[in-house]
Amino acid sequence: MTNEEISLRTKQKLSLALKEVMEKKPLSKITITELISECGVNRKTFYYHFRNIYDLLRWTVDREAINIVKNFDFISDAESALRFVMDYTEQNKHIINCALDSMGRDELKHFFYTDLVSVVYKIIDCVEQDLGIKSESEFKDFLAGFYTEAVAGIMIDWSRNRTTQDKETILRNIMTVFQISIPAVLKSQNAAV
Repeated sequence: MTNEEISLRTKQKLSLALKEVMEKKPLSKITITELISECGVNRKTFYYHFRNIYDLLRWTVDREAINIVKNFDFISDAESALRFVMDYTEQNKHIINCALDSMGRDELKHFFYTDLVSVVYKIIDCVEQDLGIKSESEFKDFLAGFYTEAVAGIMIDWSRNRTTQDKETILRNIMTVFQISIPAVLKSQNAAV
């Protein structure tokens, strides 16, 4: 087994331990000692792979969801990508809620922002390609941030059961907004320039 494979297995063991412990207690109460004893590794090994527990949480979510979503074909599969994110959120509500309780809403949104914004950029790029236009990067930054904040907020509210809408309704609503507003906004912006 290569060092890379050993490293990946160690990270996966730590990730699984974190998910299991998060089902029992808040993220802020979880210690590195708990995780390493659960995995049979030492503290130095943990810090070799991760800066802290939040770094491990980010790696877990990146590995399980965000990196998969980044590989979707957004021209034909934006809805499938969004459905995957919602399914992941639904299946891992305890992780999202535990992180939300420990970090707060704004921190959790910020935590995922850098990953989600790249997904939204891909959607915007695909729409631009379909329309045969190119927007100013400053405007695209604004637009990607706007939609990323909206989707992250909706996902957090939905995971906390703060909305009465079911997953299919939310998915349909987000896709309607994306499909209608992104092309309209990009056309309008390019006509104004």
